[in-house]
Amino acid sequence: MYRYDEIDHRLVAERVAQFRGQTRRYLAGELSEDEFRPLRLQNGLYIQRHGPMLRIAVPYGTLSSRQLKKLAHIARTYDRGRGHFTTRQNLQFNWVKLAEVPAILAELAEVEMHAIQTSGNCIRNLTADHFAGVADDEIADPRPWVEILRQWASFHPEFAYLPRKFKIAVNAAANDRTVAAVHDIGLHLTRSASGEIGFAVQVGGGLGRTPILGSVIREFLPARDLLGYCEAILRIYNRHGRRDNIYKARIKILVKSLGSAEFARQVEEEWTQIQDGPENPHAAEFARVAAHFTAPPYQLLAARDAQFEARKRDDRGFARWVGRNVRSHRVPGYAIVTLSLKAPGSAPGDISAAQMETVARLADEFSFGELRVAHEQNLILADVRQRDLFALWQEVRTAGLATPTTGLLADIVCCPGGDYCALANAKSIPIAQAIQKRFEDLDYLHDIGPMSLNISGCINACGHHHVGNIGVLGVDKHGEEWYQVSIGGSQGRDAALGEVIGPAFAADEMPVVIERLVGAYLDRRHADELFIDTVRRIGVAPFKARVYATPQQHERKFANA
Repeated sequence: MYRYDEIDHRLVAERVAQFRGQTRRYLAGELSEDEFRPLRLQNGLYIQRHGPMLRIAVPYGTLSSRQLKKLAHIARTYDRGRGHFTTRQNLQFNWVKLAEVPAILAELAEVEMHAIQTSGNCIRNLTADHFAGVADDEIADPRPWVEILRQWASFHPEFAYLPRKFKIAVNAAANDRTVAAVHDIGLHLTRSASGEIGFAVQVGGGLGRTPILGSVIREFLPARDLLGYCEAILRIYNRHGRRDNIYKARIKILVKSLGSAEFARQVEEEWTQIQDGPENPHAAEFARVAAHFTAPPYQLLAARDAQFEARKRDDRGFARWVGRNVRSHRVPGYAIVTLSLKAPGSAPGDISAAQMETVARLADEFSFGELRVAHEQNLILADVRQRDLFALWQEVRTAGLATPTTGLLADIVCCPGGDYCALANAKSIPIAQAIQKRFEDLDYLHDIGPMSLNISGCINACGHHHVGNIGVLGVDKHGEEWYQVSIGGSQGRDAALGEVIGPAFAADEMPVVIERLVGAYLDRRHADELFIDTVRRIGVAPFKARVYATPQQHERKFANA
């Protein structure tokens, strides 16, 4: 992973000192709330429902064990002993004290971390595939390019005050695991017919009040032109993006109003002015950054380990965990492991300080001291030997991190919602927990098969509900919490936005609603057909009819079945 150089250390240290002074002046009454607000946002500090929330940047979802140990220390010392991983691969602390935030930032700087640009109208934390560098369907390792983008975007003076926040995702695999289509810029690493590395460029995606999938404005951009082209996109947005209306300020609205062809024309015109400029990295600079992402010292192993195979045959629990939480690795004899942050009764994405310390220790012992954060709010050990999987499983099971539901209905993606967020219309966590309780039977979950369920507490869509196979949105109806349900959303190369099935439901109805949606699917699916495929084949109407049937109608249907 990337390590700071002297310039990185100095920049972050200067920002810590700067914010320490700004915080002191604010607490002394020398800065007004309006003056302090943009300063704290530039350092990832929000004022939430119960107090300050600090969002820590985890660039492209990569953490070292040392960094995770520091996060555990911060959770214990400055928070209430836990943190929350988000759908942008960041970590949030929800109970920090404003006066102590500069001290937290100083401690983060010790392990090459910060909270810079995790908020505000700037280029936010860049995200990437959590299997980058190890996935067997990867075209090329995207991490050097994402790191170059990160360095370009950090402290970029031209883009420090954009019309609205700006998000970039980079995918480099046949199966898009970044949801690139719902980002302001989505970059898909690809190769030309001659083998040259480049990117397909999507622009104008986003969720929230107006969900839109991005438009491809360039099928192939040579990798050497990446920074210049992204700069051209941001210049057009910065020049023409709406600043008079917060609801129409995202680049997706600009692309929609201009049309993708006209937006692409303006970008190309701008790019011709700068494409040979200093923005584009020279080969030597790419080599310098890429050197941070060399492969760890893998052993030469057989493709299948006999002891591992025997353990799978003999232990059903282990085999079930392997089936859902372990996937193939590009290097023979190794595996990629998902550590679940979705234990029954827990808040999705939450992790305790003790669990952080356990994961850090396991990363050192089993995965070269590194881990990843998935945008589905789980953690990844990317380089585990097959022969070590059983021992690892025993450890993570004890730590409450082995729930074998990755990719299933109980692997719920969920924002903090009304329990914490000042913007939320409704609570999200209790809904997720109630649904988890309704679907506790692992055999039933595995019979249902792969299905995504995403919950957002407000229209800002931090839980990505629009792209869940089932999406749940918290809404406010006359001061009461209600929940709107959509189906048919999906991630990946065939990303789609879900369709609302009808009027919203009360909180206590939600487990039954999900159960009825699942029942409609099980009644109508073809052999081995996924939920999303059934929805696409038969449409929303049969699901809507099942969900909104009166209890009497529901009972008569099954009596006559």
